[in-house]
Amino acid sequence: MALTVVVRSGDQSPPLKVSFDAPRIVIGRGQGCEVRLPDPSVSHRHASIRQRGSDYVVMDEGSTNGTFVGPVRLSPQAPRVLRSGDLVRVGRIWLELTNEAVPVTEDAQLATREIALSLVSAALAAQGEAAAVKVIVKGGPDMGKELQLVEFERAYAIGRGPGLDLTLIDPDASRRHIEVTRRGQSLWVKDLGSKNGALLDGKKLEPKRDALWPTGKLVTLGATELAFDDPIAEALVEIEASSDEKMRDGDAVDPPTMTPSEASASARATRESATCAEGGAAPIARLPRGAAKQSRGGSGFRMADMLIALLALIVLAASIGGLFWLFRVR
Repeated sequence: MALTVVVRSGDQSPPLKVSFDAPRIVIGRGQGCEVRLPDPSVSHRHASIRQRGSDYVVMDEGSTNGTFVGPVRLSPQAPRVLRSGDLVRVGRIWLELTNEAVPVTEDAQLATREIALSLVSAALAAQGEAAAVKVIVKGGPDMGKELQLVEFERAYAIGRGPGLDLTLIDPDASRRHIEVTRRGQSLWVKDLGSKNGALLDGKKLEPKRDALWPTGKLVTLGATELAFDDPIAEALVEIEASSDEKMRDGDAVDPPTMTPSEASASARATRESATCAEGGAAPIARLPRGAAKQSRGGSGFRMADMLIALLALIVLAASIGGLFWLFRVR
């Protein structure tokens, strides 16, 4: 039996999900987590799910905002047995957990990155911010030109010919030199059989074959150097590097609304919830925009730090006073 984790927060259609058959599944905001949730209310290592015989248990890993099964908040490090269809909340994010006989996800690491990037993309779009990948001319006679890759699975043509998606004046470029395609959250490039060929990170591309274009690598055709800018991936890095956002006690996060077929499978978990939204999906927070905070343990100078500093000053003052008294006696 596999454990399927379905992300029920955000307006994703179809819902984002991944299936595991593993002894431990870590949920959090960090890059190494099996379920990677890019929301600042989710701790870097928030909760874990573990196999216990034929059952699964969920346990909070000492997160900032807690782990909930329905309306019940779990005590840190206290395991709770999951039942298929349970709704679990980590920070603001609702997950539905089902134990069912389905094939496990082949590349779970890739799938969980795709989930994280999809959530960031949806959040950026909801905030009215650009989420499209841009191909940028970094060198050559066309320096500064840009091409936005708005559509998925569309092959964007680049070359010297008229009417292309990005037309160059570089005399060493062929009329139709390369194609760039956005598939999922990856970018692929293909040399269209050009006269002078194309290079990816200094290595010649095989004509008529797609090649994955890694982040930060240059594609060279003639005298032209191309790079791409991915605001979704950049936002994901920023979110993962930021500190946890502490939710206020009064913050309400309604559980997601189920479709009729989903509701029958999750009726018990939904009934346990104190409140239920009438429509739509549970929300995802606004993404932090600005310099990422390097600290992962909270904000600034905490009360405990102040008490330790005060105690150190008292000890220092007592030591100085003792020395002064000792020298006066002598």
